[in-house]
Amino acid sequence: MAVDELDTRILRLLIEQPRTSVREYARILGIARGTLQARLDRLERTGVITGTGPVLSPAALGHPVLAFVHVEVTQGHLDEVGDALAAVPEIIEAHSITGGGDLLTRVAARDNAHLEDVIQRLIRMPGVVRTRTEVALRERVAHRLLPLVESVGRATRTP
Repeated sequence: MAVDELDTRILRLLIEQPRTSVREYARILGIARGTLQARLDRLERTGVITGTGPVLSPAALGHPVLAFVHVEVTQGHLDEVGDALAAVPEIIEAHSITGGGDLLTRVAARDNAHLEDVIQRLIRMPGVVRTRTEVALRERVAHRLLPLVESVGRATRTP
């Protein structure tokens, strides 16, 4: 989906001021509320905007240890293992990948002992061959999308 300059400005506001009203966004942007709402509806419908909830901190929820666990799966069992991973609350993300392993999970744990318990739970799942764990030491670049949004917006500008 093409994101134009106005879409980019709207997305920037949503990222930078997520608790502002639609009416206030329209005022800041200098556009009609109906125009803004139509743009927001289109951005949601096309999957550019996928949610509006708060961003939560696993560390603030008592899970400061972050690890990336690569999971190697027996051929033909990827869907079953993926479904089983969804039942583990400490797995906050999981992706099918290429390269070393079949799945990459992001795991939040209370401490290293808890992380080991989670890994042992993964190893016992039917279809899991082995795991490889990498513990994150420090976040260097926080999850962000604004630079990408601005890059896409610049690419759609006409000279």
